[in-house]
Amino acid sequence: MIRPLSLLLLLVGSQFLGLSKNALAQTAPPSTTPTPVAPLNTPKSICPAQLATNIDSVVNRTVFSRVRWGILVQNLASGQTLYSRDAQKYFTPASNTKLLTTAAVLQQLGANFRFRTSIYQQGNGVFRVVGRGDPSIKDAQLRELGRQLKAKGIINIKKLIADDSYVFGDVVIPSWQWEDLQSNYGAPFGSFIVNENVFNIRLVPQSVGKPLQISWVEPNEAGIWKILNLSTTAANNQATDLGVSRDLSGNILKVQGKLAANANPFRLTLPVVDPNYFFLRRLRTALAAEGVSLGTTAVETGGTTQQEVAAIQSPPLSQLVAETNINSNNLYAESLLNALAVKQTRKPQQTTSGLGLEVLKTTLTQMGVNQAGYFIVDGSGLSRKNLISPEALVQTLRGMAKSPNIGVYRASLPIAGKTGTLKFRFRGTTAEGIVLAKTGTVGGVVSLSGYVNAANYEQLAFSIIVNQTEQPATVLRQAIDDMVVILTQLKRC
Repeated sequence: MIRPLSLLLLLVGSQFLGLSKNALAQTAPPSTTPTPVAPLNTPKSICPAQLATNIDSVVNRTVFSRVRWGILVQNLASGQTLYSRDAQKYFTPASNTKLLTTAAVLQQLGANFRFRTSIYQQGNGVFRVVGRGDPSIKDAQLRELGRQLKAKGIINIKKLIADDSYVFGDVVIPSWQWEDLQSNYGAPFGSFIVNENVFNIRLVPQSVGKPLQISWVEPNEAGIWKILNLSTTAANNQATDLGVSRDLSGNILKVQGKLAANANPFRLTLPVVDPNYFFLRRLRTALAAEGVSLGTTAVETGGTTQQEVAAIQSPPLSQLVAETNINSNNLYAESLLNALAVKQTRKPQQTTSGLGLEVLKTTLTQMGVNQAGYFIVDGSGLSRKNLISPEALVQTLRGMAKSPNIGVYRASLPIAGKTGTLKFRFRGTTAEGIVLAKTGTVGGVVSLSGYVNAANYEQLAFSIIVNQTEQPATVLRQAIDDMVVILTQLKRC
């Protein structure tokens, strides 16, 4: 059962939401951090005996004198360690956590697993829609439900109950930071998800001095929110300086700042507060578009689910895992963690994600991952309470290399210089196209773990994490990239 109150109590403050890169640059204070270090000029090939010297030359740069590095590089097949620095110690992993989540769910459920969302007929015009945590549902899939109902002659639903039995617990992880909860990457999850549980508004400039016009991309949401519009249309060519915040009650949006009169409309993507009723509103619109009228709606747990009259399924797990890792999708990761509990018996008051974490641990242990090497509280890595050692990440990578699911797992990882969160990294280097790895970034943390298919050496598994640093992410990523390029230049000597 979803408990939206927990989210409401956390949605406090005046954090800016959904601002473009230009807007962020103009609202942030001037940077005092060093200029990013130029890419390392390493030889085209190095021997294993030279690896430590080359990696240490990056670690020991002056700008990193106060930071913590955790690094492990191993031969994928033999497990021989080629480089290690604090590899058994805990680090905040950020989205490298997704490597554990996706490995466990593939092992437990298989690449062909699909989420199913069903509508059941209960009689007397009452129907029940059962959500099972499918993160991939969009409006188009909801319209498919409407088409199926209409094909069976069901064009009038007196009452529709949203059955919230599948996911028990809070709609967000309690240790997520409040600034994350107000951002689209921290959207709530649960039994019902549609459009990744976010909505959009547009801020449109008017004549100079007038408040911005607020345009709702999803008109149904306009009636849910109260707007405190303190924004201003500024003179032509002035810098954008906008912020949107929520108050304690969760249903007031406070719009502040300015947008130039000659600027393009500004689009913001915001997380919903109550996923259940957001789903019902979107479903009502979809059914109406297919000629199916909907009366009252309610959210309940449990009930009769004998006569299924309509259903939709997600893409196979192989595609969901790819979205999770390639685009580092937090909502998908939490939904997959919950899916680990699907065939298990939950203890009284145990959350679905808590049970999912138990299954994850058991699964990873069977793969040869030491339970003492990690402590995690979510599936996405958004929580700063997560702790994972580079050793545990490499053990996971090596364990999956022995799995029948290795093809799907590898295909879910960004490719250096080609796809996902690595699309614009490693271009023009020896790593382009031969490194498959998961990125991770939260404040003070940058990580990268994955596989190297070196041309003149055996395949490698590696994990590099940097913590406790004031350096900008661009500097940290460049340093990590330099290390990975070094790995691609290994040769047998």
